[in-house]
Amino acid sequence: MTAPEHSRAQTTGALAATGSFLLWGLFPIYWKQLEGVPALELIAHRIVWTLFFLLGVLAWQRRFGDLRPAFETPQRVGLNLLSSLLLSANWTVYVWAVNAGHVIETSLGYFLVPLVNVALGFLLLHEKLRRLQWTAIGLAGVGVGVLLLRVGHVPWIAFALAGTWSGYGLLKKRSALGPIAGLTMETLLLFPVAVALLLWWHHIGTGALGRVDGRMHVFILAAGVVTAVPLVLFAHGAQRIRLTTLGLLQYLAPTVQFLIGLFVYREPFDAARLQAFALIWAGLVLYSADGLWAQRHRLKS
Repeated sequence: MTAPEHSRAQTTGALAATGSFLLWGLFPIYWKQLEGVPALELIAHRIVWTLFFLLGVLAWQRRFGDLRPAFETPQRVGLNLLSSLLLSANWTVYVWAVNAGHVIETSLGYFLVPLVNVALGFLLLHEKLRRLQWTAIGLAGVGVGVLLLRVGHVPWIAFALAGTWSGYGLLKKRSALGPIAGLTMETLLLFPVAVALLLWWHHIGTGALGRVDGRMHVFILAAGVVTAVPLVLFAHGAQRIRLTTLGLLQYLAPTVQFLIGLFVYREPFDAARLQAFALIWAGLVLYSADGLWAQRHRLKS
């Protein structure tokens, strides 16, 4: 690849990754349009329509063979099933929280993800942590403590989102599939349950399809596109830009979510919550600085 081609690839990669994180950040606005539909039903729709959309993408790319490694051993099927369960749990908590008026706390969950990843690496993979990483985790812990002591609130939504997403990421590192094939396999494994639930809800008269207005139908059926498009953009960007750049861009999504919760939906954000978030943000600054320093040190050595 020539220098101009490499520069163009990096530019398109950065734009694609930025677009993916901005879209993820704007998700609360989309899910708010469906707040009259139970979260579990929305996730069932999300699984079904995402699978159809991704199967169309794989057919267009003629890459159904990318799914073959997932079926090679029972262990791989089990790994993808566990990934799909963690992902669906993350989706369910997120959608419920957004429509219950907890957009700011969902942003906290995704702000905590990098620090939870570091902690899981230490606890499960026995990775050694550097001093700044310990400090970053400590600041986040103090921030959570402020929420508990001064607000009297255990941020269980944030913990659930950070825990399920970090666990999902940990399993994805062991996956033999790329991002599109991986999500296709995960939705495929949950597809029978999702369809059965949707048919049952329709049978007993509580399902949304056929009982809501045309606008709601459009939003429900768009769940597959809304889910898959940011993933495709992310996969395109991740292949073309440096990991540290991708790591910094990931903060766009929770930042946009936070701003939407604060300024669009006017969720409460008092001084105690500000102090808690400030401590967690300080931890993220240290974490990011440590990552940049470590990469520069590796490039020099």
